Amino acid sequence: MAATTTAAPAVAKRRINWSSPLIYAVAYLVVVVSVVPVLYVWLNGFRSNADINANPAGWPNPWYFQNYLTVLGSDRFWGSLASSIIVAVGTTLGVAVLGIMAAFVIAKYDFRGRQGLYAVFAAGLMFPLTVASLPLNLLIRNLGLHGSFLGVIIPQIAFALPTTIIILVPFLRAIPDELEEAAAIDGASRIGFFWRILLPLSMPGLITVGVLAFIGSWNAYLLPLLIMAAGGMPQNLWTLPLGVTQFATQYSQDTGAVLAYTSLAMLPALLFFIAAEKRIVGGLTGAVKG
Repeated sequence: MAATTTAAPAVAKRRINWSSPLIYAVAYLVVVVSVVPVLYVWLNGFRSNADINANPAGWPNPWYFQNYLTVLGSDRFWGSLASSIIVAVGTTLGVAVLGIMAAFVIAKYDFRGRQGLYAVFAAGLMFPLTVASLPLNLLIRNLGLHGSFLGVIIPQIAFALPTTIIILVPFLRAIPDELEEAAAIDGASRIGFFWRILLPLSMPGLITVGVLAFIGSWNAYLLPLLIMAAGGMPQNLWTLPLGVTQFATQYSQDTGAVLAYTSLAMLPALLFFIAAEKRIVGGLTGAVKG
């Protein structure tokens, strides 16, 4: 019996888990597919047009900095950068403020129709912007917001709220109700509990939805195209995704400058995401546990 018992673990140790190499292979493939195009754009921004035409997949030799200097010396780039910051920050603040308040009510208040309200937000994930682009464009025009920053910020907040609610509600539900009871014993109102206790505890989830909203707004193309470009806003105030298109049209023969503009346009969002990566993972983990 002892020999049989000893042999069993040995046989188990010799088993090979083929799922792990497959998972790693898929993960590395996804990383390569995601990173290589970004590196290609960034590196080719340091190459002259003649060098790119001679060898599109080559290494910068020599390194050519004039492309980036051309972009940084363009007033339109800085105007587009300022517009993207205004729209992204406004969207992020709106999503964070409205999202945490709505999630707090759904997660902590017991009222008739609570699950139905949560289902409405969940259903919002199934309606992409492309479906509502035409009626939304007409609505923004009738409200007099066509060609303005608010005309972009308000719809972006609305389309980001479903994801925000889905993440924050489970996160807030995971916070024990005993904390609110203890705060009530100490004389705190529900609003006081929200500001002093729940809001600081929900910061990981709030940062997560804020980063997602910021990056989504920074990379948005269709909505700024409908509201800004079609609304008659000056080209130097278009957001960076539209600015890339406009710059590519103006410098269609200067491939290196277009790639340099694209690199600089994606850099702020990329750095912001890298800086907040750990907080995003923590917020999503808390939402899953909740």
